[in-house]
Order: sequence, then C-alpha cells, then structure tokens
Amino acid sequence: MSAPAPLLSVIALRKEFPLKASVFAKDAPTVRAVDGVNFDIAPGETLGLVGESGCGKSTTGRCILRLIEPSSGQIVFQGRDVTDLQGEDLRGLRRDMQIIFQDPFASLNPRHTVRGIIGEALVIHRLATNRRELEDRVVELLETVGLQSGHLHRFPHEFSGGQRQRIGIARALAVQPKMIVCDEPVSALDVSIQAQVINLLEDLQDKFSLTYLFIAHDLSVVEHISDRVAVMYLGRVVEIAPSDSLYDNPRHPYTEALLSAVPIPDPQVKRKRIVLRGEVPNPIHPPTGCHFHPRCPLAEERCKLEVPQLRESTPGHWTACHVRG
Repeated sequence: MSAPAPLLSVIALRKEFPLKASVFAKDAPTVRAVDGVNFDIAPGETLGLVGESGCGKSTTGRCILRLIEPSSGQIVFQGRDVTDLQGEDLRGLRRDMQIIFQDPFASLNPRHTVRGIIGEALVIHRLATNRRELEDRVVELLETVGLQSGHLHRFPHEFSGGQRQRIGIARALAVQPKMIVCDEPVSALDVSIQAQVINLLEDLQDKFSLTYLFIAHDLSVVEHISDRVAVMYLGRVVEIAPSDSLYDNPRHPYTEALLSAVPIPDPQVKRKRIVLRGEVPNPIHPPTGCHFHPRCPLAEERCKLEVPQLRESTPGHWTACHVRG
C-alpha cells in the first residue's frame, strides 16, 4: 500500500530578516534564519524539530502558520499551496492550523478572563451563535484540558504556569484544527509539570486525530512524543529520521554531538561526550558549503565548497552529509 499523502509539505522554505545598513555599508545585511528547509508531515504524525537556540526552529513554525511571511519557498497544506493566501482564504487556514506558544504567560492577554481568551476564536470564526453556546463550549474545552468550569471568569495571573499552558492548549483546540505547531510548549515549565502537559498533548492527539509539529531543544522530550525527528543547524535541516532510528543510530556529526549531551538516568551506562570546537557561526555570514564544516570532526575539502543535500541512507533516514550521506 502506498503511503498517505502528506498533510503538510514544506519545500525550499527560506526566511531572511534584513538589518539596518550601517554608515559605512551601502547594502543592508540579512540574517538567514531559515535557509532552504524541506520536510513533510503525515496526517496524525508528530514531527519533532530540534536544534540549538537560534537555529531557525521557531521561525520555521511561524512561517508555516503565516505569522511571519516567508521570503521564498512553498508551504503546501492538504495539497494546496498556502504561501500566498490572503483575506478570507487565510482566515480559513487559521482554523486548520493553530499554535501553542512557549511562554504561557506572555501569550495570554492579562486583561481578558479565560472566557474571553478561549472564546475569542469562537467569535471570530463564528463557531458560537449566542452567549450561552459560547460559554458551554469554553467550559467543555477547559474540562478537556484538565481545568474546571469555575476557572471561566479568572484572569491569567491567577493560574500556575502549567494551568496557563493548559489554557493556551484549550485556545488552540477551540477552532478544531487539523494541525498544531507546538513551539517549545514545555520549556518554561517545571520538570514535573512537563510530563503532565506532554501526556495531555498525546491524549488530545489520539482523541482529535491531531497532527503536531513539535519544536523543542530538549531531545529527551522530543524522543518521548515524536514519531519522526528533524534536526536543524543554522537554518538548515541536516537529518530527518524515525525517532528510534535517529536516537539509536545518528548519522550526521551534529546530531551525534547533540545526543551525546543528553543525560542518561542509569549511572551504569556511560556515553562518550562529544564537544564541538568553536562557536555557532554568524547567520549574517554563514560558512560556505556545509554550514557545519568549521566545527565538524569529519569535514573534508568538499564540505567547504558544496552544500550537502538530504539523501536517504536507510529507509526513512535522511542525512545531509557528504561523508555519511
């Protein structure tokens, strides 16, 4: 049987942020935040997107949602290129794709009650015809994420961090989306609360047949929730593989270094720590060829000159590396 068509396809996605020109420079430099990213997400799948801070993970997610306009490339959702949608067409896309933000306090309006925060989407998309229907739907959403109907008229500051993130999840669910971008949804929470929120997201995925793009820098969290994992470095995807395959047999040297830093709970198990030389290059002037070559222990002359393309080394395991591809 053939594989199902992807729910989302990201093709050659690029996003550049222009900087102000200096007195001594004629042309304004640009930051290449996302530099030719490609991946697919199947219906009902969770794709983890990992990498160091500043590698372009969150920018990729926000470009997909059109919260940030991409510089070039295609975003194909359910077989339709949504890159240039405007007006009512873009509003319709908002129903199908939602986001859970990293900071549950900053993403909630402190002047609105929970009823207003969650109910706003219902009003905008005309999903509630009257006040009673709106309140009933908001209460139903609160109970779905583990909160109570008595929380309806409280303000964000009256909740804990974990409860605020549950409100953010309820807000994302309000319009019955097909896909949710989870932008580091547990990184601002205590470790004990992280597991609760991750388990909630998994339960909701099963209940509502949701598809997730799960953005994170904590590889242990990503391993737990993701079906496949994509690793980013300086704006590019360097490896994509099923979760088990990537964690058991990483192919790209950068992925190896990331995984070597993940703590192992068993003190009897020892893992060799790989310490990368140098610092992450400046995205204004990224290295030629493979962006990772100045820090890579396996780099060859070819790596400095040619951009490696993602190639399938084993079924479902794609690597952008001249040496191991």
